[in-house]
Amino acid sequence: MSLARPILNAWLRWTEKSFLARAEDPLEVRRSFETKARFYFHAPFGTRYSHDKIGGRDVQWARARGVSKDGAPLLLYFHGGAYVFGSPNTHRAMLARLSADTGLPACLPTYRLAPEHPFPAALEDAVSVYRAAMERPGGVILGGDSAGGGLVLALQAEICKLGLPNPLGTFAFSPLTDMTYSGESFVSQADADVILPAERAQESADFYLNGADPKTPGASPLFAEFAGAAPVWMCVGDTEILLDDTRRMTKHLRAQRVEVTELIEHDLPHVWPLFHNLLPEARNTLRDLAQWVRSLSNR
Repeated sequence: MSLARPILNAWLRWTEKSFLARAEDPLEVRRSFETKARFYFHAPFGTRYSHDKIGGRDVQWARARGVSKDGAPLLLYFHGGAYVFGSPNTHRAMLARLSADTGLPACLPTYRLAPEHPFPAALEDAVSVYRAAMERPGGVILGGDSAGGGLVLALQAEICKLGLPNPLGTFAFSPLTDMTYSGESFVSQADADVILPAERAQESADFYLNGADPKTPGASPLFAEFAGAAPVWMCVGDTEILLDDTRRMTKHLRAQRVEVTELIEHDLPHVWPLFHNLLPEARNTLRDLAQWVRSLSNR
């Protein structure tokens, strides 16, 4: 492990976890994340961003230098943020880095956020964007992190249910797959997790679910059906409260004969690839993911 890891963990515990534990206003959390993303996360030199509309939703393209948005497989990425905050702006630098590592263009949709737009708004938006992109020459690779990771897994389940063309694959960083929060790690890692305050999770769930059953497959893909789904790649840190969301999701998918690559890393923060500017482990994970992404085109 790098020397940067314990320093970053300590900083996140002191700043981010304490902030999320006390913040009351979703708008305050949104503004804070947008500001911090501009400070912490930087794209490779020569990255190009552009705005577009796909499936009725605003999207941002992130393309590393020399990467075209035409022809090649598309990285279709849904940002995290507990379904309450986050945007393409907060995650586009990481996708630009992945664009550089894969040679593929990345597209980051804007989807409706809670509490203004509760479930199933985010999933409806994801399905709408996917329907508009699914026939792309070269195919589509779905991705997401945290709540966005849960969203793309729920989207894959919807794709199976609706009989739509499969993506080439789906990847998720530290995905939220169970909104009942019944994983053992949600309790055992509550102190160890350096970003997420477990005591605030139910409040975020209430914002999003707005009375819906937390076991609804579209909200908690751990309870969804995935027969015939494309390959899945997931990573999580062993000190995260969402550790068991990945472990149990892996078991659930494999029981339905879905090919899964599971990566569990030691003592890394929630969605650590976001910190690719600061953390060598983040760059390594993105390179590992890029290798998996490239393998999908050879199937």
